[in-house]
Amino acid sequence: MEKEKYMHCTNMNNSINIKEFDDHKKDIISKEIINIITEIGELSESIGLNTRFDEIELDSLKFIAIVVEIELFYKFEFSEYNRTNFDDRLTRIQAKEEPKLFFLNNPCPLFIDEVQKEGAILEEIKQIVDESDERGQFILSGSQKLELMKGISESLAGRVSIFELSGLSMREIKKIKFNKHFVPTEDYLKERETELKKYDNVWEIIHKGSYPELYDIDRDWQEFYSSYVSTYLERDINELIATDSITFTKFLAAVAARTGELLNYANIASDIGISEMTVKKWISILERTGIVYLLQPYSASALNRAIKTPKIYFRDTGLACYLTRWLTADALKNSAVAGNMFETFVISEILKTYSNEGKDYRFNIYYYRGKDKRKTGENEIDLIIEENGVLYPVEIKMSGNPKAIMGATNQVLDKIPDKKRGMGIILCLIDKKTYLRENLIALPIEYI
Repeated sequence: MEKEKYMHCTNMNNSINIKEFDDHKKDIISKEIINIITEIGELSESIGLNTRFDEIELDSLKFIAIVVEIELFYKFEFSEYNRTNFDDRLTRIQAKEEPKLFFLNNPCPLFIDEVQKEGAILEEIKQIVDESDERGQFILSGSQKLELMKGISESLAGRVSIFELSGLSMREIKKIKFNKHFVPTEDYLKERETELKKYDNVWEIIHKGSYPELYDIDRDWQEFYSSYVSTYLERDINELIATDSITFTKFLAAVAARTGELLNYANIASDIGISEMTVKKWISILERTGIVYLLQPYSASALNRAIKTPKIYFRDTGLACYLTRWLTADALKNSAVAGNMFETFVISEILKTYSNEGKDYRFNIYYYRGKDKRKTGENEIDLIIEENGVLYPVEIKMSGNPKAIMGATNQVLDKIPDKKRGMGIILCLIDKKTYLRENLIALPIEYI
């Protein structure tokens, strides 16, 4: 079963040297864990973590298999850390009632798993951290995001940097080592071309989803997602939704059916028979627990006829397929929702390139829809990537025959003062990189 892991550590860059791994260790510790820890080390060094942060937080939607790999990693690279687990009731009681005795029995440096089960210990950890100049004293992990984040925000605010670990990316599935965020600059494209691999079974992966357990063992697809939804409802959000599981499952299905569309609260409320305020609350829960992502519209005073409504995307296409009852990859590929599901998949992959590099994409990625180009009919740019004052328009098309007309709306970005329009991209099912115009390239999705 999936286990959402949230880890906290301090100044790990001085303890990590991936190059020193021998072949045996590399065989045991999976590529994704090596990448994750490498990224944390590089990022912490680049931002001067040892002087600016007390802790790093890793926000993960990975499975228990990843937890095992993390434990193996620490066995090799952090053997000096003492370990304890709050799954043990007696350990929790001691941490709550006799914290000083708890830390005598479990001295720093200390790794605590399932820390959200006894949130009171976070106040004690805060005191220890504040009273010491030493970094790297604690590594904390937990399996319930909302509970853990509540405790962190209340007790350790200002001491954490958040890293998001989503489901497996195509780079991870295909064992591609390239690990830079997607931005269609000339340098990025040249570097990405050195590690391209053909995605022959893309629709099977879209349908399967990105949860690691489905790639780690031979697990029945329907049984896995059925168990996932039940666990999510019963464990993670039961106290928040204040309704029966049937109604909320219907809500999940209604949202999944709208992935890739403008978020319309009233429309969803009408379908399910609940209030619009309830839909807004539940969408917020889905967003905070990593089930959906809200893509915000690009905002600029020059675009005064642009829509201000966000678009909603499921983070995992496999879960969206399960909820909307597309039970095979072939049925999905030939369905009316194939375009939206393909767009959802591409958006998710692009977001993963940012989070896997330890970068925050919230202020870099937008979309545009409006009438700024013409008064009749709306125009849309599926994705706008902003970096260093340059706006890169990206179209996402489930087509193997892209046309230059698909990038016709890109010109609307020229209206924005103090911003430069970069290379336009059409991400599609074409076989090779193809220039459609000097400033418009059709790219295979393998370039993400």
